Amino acid sequence: MPDFLRRTTLARLLSQGLTVAVMCSALAAASSHAQEQPAAETPAAAAPIYNSELDAPLFYQLLIGEMELRAGEPGNAFQVLLDAARRTGDEALFRRVIGIALQARAGDQALIAARAWRQIAPESTEALQTTVQLLLGLNRLPELSEPLGALLKLTAPDQRAGAIAALPRLLQRLPEPKRVLSALEPVLQPYLLQPETSTAAHVSLARLNLVAGEATAALGLLKAASSQEPGAEGPALVALEMLSSEPEAEALVQAHLKAKPASDFVRLAYGRALARAQRHGDAIRELSAVTQSDPDMLGAWMSLGALQLDLRHPKEAETALNAYLERAEAATRDGKTNPEAGPEARQQAYLLLAQVAEQKGDLKAAEAWLAKVGDTKELLQVQYRRASVLARQGKLEQGRKLLQSLPEQNDDDIKSKLTAEAQLLRDAKQWRAAYEVLGAANKRFENDANLLYEQSMLAEKLDRMDEMERLLRKVIALKPDYHHAYNALGYSLAERNTRLDEAKRLIQKALELAPNEPFLLDSLGWVEYRMGQKDEALRLLQQAYKSRPDTEIAAHLGEVLWVMGKQEEAKRVWREGAGRDRTNEVLKETLARLRVSL
Repeated sequence: MPDFLRRTTLARLLSQGLTVAVMCSALAAASSHAQEQPAAETPAAAAPIYNSELDAPLFYQLLIGEMELRAGEPGNAFQVLLDAARRTGDEALFRRVIGIALQARAGDQALIAARAWRQIAPESTEALQTTVQLLLGLNRLPELSEPLGALLKLTAPDQRAGAIAALPRLLQRLPEPKRVLSALEPVLQPYLLQPETSTAAHVSLARLNLVAGEATAALGLLKAASSQEPGAEGPALVALEMLSSEPEAEALVQAHLKAKPASDFVRLAYGRALARAQRHGDAIRELSAVTQSDPDMLGAWMSLGALQLDLRHPKEAETALNAYLERAEAATRDGKTNPEAGPEARQQAYLLLAQVAEQKGDLKAAEAWLAKVGDTKELLQVQYRRASVLARQGKLEQGRKLLQSLPEQNDDDIKSKLTAEAQLLRDAKQWRAAYEVLGAANKRFENDANLLYEQSMLAEKLDRMDEMERLLRKVIALKPDYHHAYNALGYSLAERNTRLDEAKRLIQKALELAPNEPFLLDSLGWVEYRMGQKDEALRLLQQAYKSRPDTEIAAHLGEVLWVMGKQEEAKRVWREGAGRDRTNEVLKETLARLRVSL
């Protein structure tokens, strides 16, 4: 009988979904082909004979199963073919049966077939993988531990650590993360003690704990992994995710970079995390180190340019962004595939360079950069920059109309347009008009914490302090973890030198929610100064200014230095602040009140 009629090949045909008619044709062709073959000239040249295990009852059973499926009876087909799979032990038949169940959206039946497959072939990696995938799909987490543990045992030793490291990504979309943790903790526990898998197991368990809200346990696991293998990236990368909520996590990142200074990927991620935490000075230090170590790491140049722009260092921002564009264009010419050199990334650089030109007062150059952007997903950002250029040219109303004419596809688009228009008016110091825009927005979208917060900031500009406090307390009630609201209310009290104990409690609450954020440290330092605690105020303000050398923080730090008799140092700090933004209202008011001339 011809080779292609062996049982495994027939099962493969079944797994490919061939119809009964094709099966019959194949069998007929096989029979005809066998009859037409010429006899071998010598016994030595005879092809080996394979006896098919496809006997008449099995063929009939497969035929009936496929006919039931074609007739629209997947349940019957499933039962008939599952029985055949159990009797023959053919893995391809099990695949076919599971496929039938899944097409019929019968997950429980698919799981029954997968478990039957495991009983027939307990060492089959594919059977275990299928069982695990089905349990995940059915969200039957308590049943996951045994097959997942068996699968890890069957995984080749040199691949086991990678499989363990991949588990959190596999499970990240499942609901009820605490149940996921409970299911996987006993599976991973043995691998914590094995040298070749210890780091991966610690990191995976840490990530699962973090997602489940168990930050303390996650941090303990990361510390253990870092002490065992200080150069490992895994603990550092998970620690970066905890940077804003767990101050101790930063020490793990720093320990990794000390053990492995050339870890540019981790350093880049660290720099970006510092930037998100508003620690721009620290972020610039790390990103600059990356650009020196690996000048072709494009993301570092882009992030560095954005940070320098935010600090109002247009010259440094322009240098970094031009360095990014040169390397991105070179990579494109060389045919290198790099998403960070793609059109969307380059358009982002053009937008940033347009802002640089605005800061330098070169509105013609700003328009030229915006013209290079072309079609982009960031249409609002592009048009906002164009509106800003128009406003700086005395065409504020024209800029407003440009923003108002943008298309709206959903509520988020409408909110973004209104916020952008209010910001445009704020930049032009049109406080009342901006307040009215946000007031209308809050009537349209009630209880939106972001819109209420923005309106509260404008109420302060209009000296409506009671209204500001009312709006901020509403924000806190709606969103108790909105740290900006606690800080804004606490700072406003400190600025008016009233209810200072309450101001301090509010700002301390903000710092609990966002530890070490420079603007929050600045606010707390200012409260301490108002309360007469000059040494503590100086410590906090110096820490804030080191992390983010912002002009407003410079104004506060300079005042504390001035009243402590350190007048030359105060002037140096104020000059630095003025060099970034001479128009800053807080700095101007401070210098005028203290009668200081720079």
